[in-house]
Amino acid sequence: MLSLMSEPRESRRDRAARRAGEFPPAPESLPRAVLDSHTHLDITVSEAGVPGGPADDPVAVAIAVATKVGVDRLVQVGVDVASSRWGADTADRYPAVLATVALHPNEAPRLSDLDEALREIESLAARDRVRGIGETGMDFFRTGDEGRAAQEESFRAHIAIAKRYDKTLVIHDRDAHADVLRILDDEGAPDRVVLHCFSGDADFARECVRRGYLLSFAGTVTFGSATALREAAALTPVDQMLVETDAPYLTPMPYRGRPNASYLIPLTVRALAATTGSDLDELCAAISATGDRVFGPW
Repeated sequence: MLSLMSEPRESRRDRAARRAGEFPPAPESLPRAVLDSHTHLDITVSEAGVPGGPADDPVAVAIAVATKVGVDRLVQVGVDVASSRWGADTADRYPAVLATVALHPNEAPRLSDLDEALREIESLAARDRVRGIGETGMDFFRTGDEGRAAQEESFRAHIAIAKRYDKTLVIHDRDAHADVLRILDDEGAPDRVVLHCFSGDADFARECVRRGYLLSFAGTVTFGSATALREAAALTPVDQMLVETDAPYLTPMPYRGRPNASYLIPLTVRALAATTGSDLDELCAAISATGDRVFGPW
């Protein structure tokens, strides 16, 4: 969840007010349905609302708008105890939604009782529609040296939870590529590992692919400055590729800076098809099958 943790100068409340009602128009529908492998419905609704304005059931509206353009499954991702509990409850209510639960790496150093928070996460991990442990990992952009021990302790604990409950591990990695691999190699990775919002170059992608990890690409792959990221995508096998929004952040071009939501996934999928030279229909089919293999069945 990169933009949330980068804390721009304007407050979250000001940012929500600026973004209200500014959702981009719906893109052309995909030829075959895919999933949004990483979204934050709770933050999207609270900061930006939903396309079309206020609604009695904003989650249902977000799902319906996405489904119309070929995004029929969503993975709601937790970043602390409260959002993880909300996500697990939301997945129980909406058949199109599955959940992951975790403490974000920047959350771990802030907690007065990390062990108690981890116990809460583990209790949620046992629920059927919680299919992943994440986003967890390491973030050296926002947290300095003084917080890294707590981050690493938390990351190792999340890896253990994922293995105990046979859940997919969803990793947040910001400026910490080598340490993420070091810890995964040291602990022994779970059977399914997703590098959320993959941010590395081709060399890091090769290391992840070699280990069998999944690389999930967000709207950043459409940015003009993201040449290295597109090179990483170009060498990623389609059966190790996922696509995500990280909504309400990282909106794909040409709408960068406006609020993101699952219905904008087609923009990123089409960019990946162009980058990889894949047939769009075949790429959608591969992403869909990988999502079901990693998180499903819905």
